[in-house]
Amino acid sequence: MNVVGTVGLPGSGKGEAAAVARELDIPVVTMGDVIRAECRARGLDPTDHHGEIAVALREENGPGAIAERSLDPIQEALKTHDTVLIDGIRSDAEVERFVAAFGDEFTLVAITAPFELRKDRLSERQRDDPSVETLEERDTRELGFGMGAAIEMADETIENTESIEAYHKQVRRLLEADE
Repeated sequence: MNVVGTVGLPGSGKGEAAAVARELDIPVVTMGDVIRAECRARGLDPTDHHGEIAVALREENGPGAIAERSLDPIQEALKTHDTVLIDGIRSDAEVERFVAAFGDEFTLVAITAPFELRKDRLSERQRDDPSVETLEERDTRELGFGMGAAIEMADETIENTESIEAYHKQVRRLLEADE
């Protein structure tokens, strides 16, 4: 059993790492899906309220709340697969929760990229609305969750500054080594 978690600021490449995992038939548990589901449960549009609900869940249930809600889908995936990727860890508390659950079978991978490159990527994918929240505001919010501490806890770091093909190759190499 191997559980690989990714941590990185918006636009760093976490979603692309998840895409590579899916290509390798590795199940992906996306922590943002927990937040989107909670938005819908509260009758809110995830596009407009994702950050607000991410904060609310942590305030209501503690800093490891989203990790806690992710454990069942991870355990379910491990019944049929040797490796699972957790997409989008945001804090040291979440890392600690996964270490408590999976011990030495948990590997944390930090994905890094410079601010301007991340900003360009986010603008190209046209999924995020800067009128709702700027990248600077998102970085501040996510770092406030403890993301900086989580990045420092990483077992591996991938610097995502080259071509998408080069990045995919790095991720593939890392995931295949963990299988």
